[in-house]
Amino acid sequence: MKKTYLVIAAGLGLAQSVLLNTAVQAQDTARVLNNVVVTATRSPRKLADIGRVVEVITAEQINHAQGKTLPELLNTVPGITFSGAENAPGISSSLYLRGSSTGNTLILIDGFPVNNSSGIDGSYDLNAIPMDIIDHIEILKGSGSTLYGSDAVAGVINIITKHPKQNGLKANVQLSGGTYDTFTESAGLNGKVNNTGIAINVSNTDSKGFAAATDTTGKGNFKKDGFHQRAASVNINQQLSQRFILNGNLQTTYNTGNLPAGAFTDDENYTYQNTFLFAGLGGKLLLDKGALNINISQNDVWNKFNDAGSAYPSFESNLGKITNAEAVFNYALCKYVDITSGADFKHYNTNQYSTYDTINSIHAHNSILSGYTSLFLKEGIFHMELVGRYNYDDKYGSNFTYTINPSILLADQFKVFGTISSAYKAPTLYQQFSPYGNIGLHPETTTSYEAGFDWELIKNTLSFNTAFYKYNTKHVIYFEEESASPYGIYENGDLQKDKGFESELKYNSHKLTASAYAAYVTGIQTDANGVETDNLYRRPKNTYCASVYYEFITNLSAGLNYKYTGSREDENFGTSPTTLVDLKHYNLVDAHVQYGLNKNINLFADLKNIFDAKYTDWYGYNTRGFNFMAGIKYLIN
Repeated sequence: MKKTYLVIAAGLGLAQSVLLNTAVQAQDTARVLNNVVVTATRSPRKLADIGRVVEVITAEQINHAQGKTLPELLNTVPGITFSGAENAPGISSSLYLRGSSTGNTLILIDGFPVNNSSGIDGSYDLNAIPMDIIDHIEILKGSGSTLYGSDAVAGVINIITKHPKQNGLKANVQLSGGTYDTFTESAGLNGKVNNTGIAINVSNTDSKGFAAATDTTGKGNFKKDGFHQRAASVNINQQLSQRFILNGNLQTTYNTGNLPAGAFTDDENYTYQNTFLFAGLGGKLLLDKGALNINISQNDVWNKFNDAGSAYPSFESNLGKITNAEAVFNYALCKYVDITSGADFKHYNTNQYSTYDTINSIHAHNSILSGYTSLFLKEGIFHMELVGRYNYDDKYGSNFTYTINPSILLADQFKVFGTISSAYKAPTLYQQFSPYGNIGLHPETTTSYEAGFDWELIKNTLSFNTAFYKYNTKHVIYFEEESASPYGIYENGDLQKDKGFESELKYNSHKLTASAYAAYVTGIQTDANGVETDNLYRRPKNTYCASVYYEFITNLSAGLNYKYTGSREDENFGTSPTTLVDLKHYNLVDAHVQYGLNKNINLFADLKNIFDAKYTDWYGYNTRGFNFMAGIKYLIN
């Protein structure tokens, strides 16, 4: 019976794979070699010319994912495990790219880096970004520190928001509702008037949710952990001349909700308030053979946690601020050589207060100044990218990263590539200035190796790619427990080694699109004495996914998505010392249906975990059973 279920689920998943991507057709830029991306080289370049693994989630795919959250969508990308994406609404989730720990994947919004400088690992909560403001997403896999600096160890995810498109203004309104009394309302305005473009999106989400922590008593009287989100996004660009464009963007999100006390533990009074503010201003000067971009941005995150009504009252308020300024110069030196050169300055600071700890922004700050140059060589079928970056941190000093990335394109359809590169992650302010901090910490340093191929078996229709990778990270920062107050300190010393592969098959036709992938990752962490300390907790060795999308008639399309997540280990903090628990593998099948009543009205339904699988992502926490979101989108001309 179990085997039959898996066969049926896999078949449905493959069917969905075909359905999910059909409407995308050849516009699905994820694996079409003649399409252009910008994240991999910080300049527009065809995928055929780039010797890196780049995935693109297109605007059409996002349109066919209405009803999903951003973590749920990214969880379908090869090599990404978004642990906790199906936990209670609003509960933080953990992004693992190629097995690397959270905080080792750099998040960009419209090319600007975002982090949380008040967090322990600096990672950004992607629950803060509603789907309705996103146009498309580019995902660069592999070390990207030579172009982007700290945190781009495993890769870069560039979330590109909706920008002005057509002449004249168009508005849209979307209403949806679903399981757990979840309701979302959003509205947008997009278009160009003369030389001014504007894109505005606002949204509101409310959910009563469900009990985030697992109730082992069986009484079922844990409180529901609700979630509320208000978000707004504004993008404006101004064509000042034929050669100069000024652009600005602003995104703000306010999340509130309830939390449990921890694994298996309810808390009637625990609440949180998270505010995310991101603002950027940039200018682009077009040159005869290149461009000069100058950008500044401000990224602030406020987190407040209040448990005043419990037996052990507590309060926490954390503020993190990051100021970023950069200049990027692209130029074609000659027919065979392009140069990209840039400099950036980042300033981090945090101010934190809680019942137990205090971090003062007067001391808790640091700055990183960097300069880099990339030479892109091209001659016939051969391409080579050489990049070097110098970084100066006012706390730990200087370091250098590099990338060597050759590739060969045969018959304009078969690309073979390899990469040797280095990356780094600077210590966070919490690791340096908290009561457990160590101002003498050095950055984690990674050397990565990657090789693979990308083969368009049928031009713009059928493709197959495989990539093998290996990461060796030194000076991994770990928490060393001590017997006296403050009972621990952050130290360098651990060694992390990860390796794995990803293979993906994609098909695009007029009405049918399908994809399937397999990913494998394994790793081990050892402390300074060579003792094993960690083994990719919450991260499966094996994941498989198949999806399909099909356009039945002009206005009716539907899709299925199947994903297998392998067994993992998690930590049980309820024991002393901490013990490990096994988390079983699980299978999820989702479906999506979309129907256009006319050119202005579109109906959709997103059905998730349609077989109501019972599984655990985090030990002691609940995950969603069968759930759905359905709604209507109205376009106002």
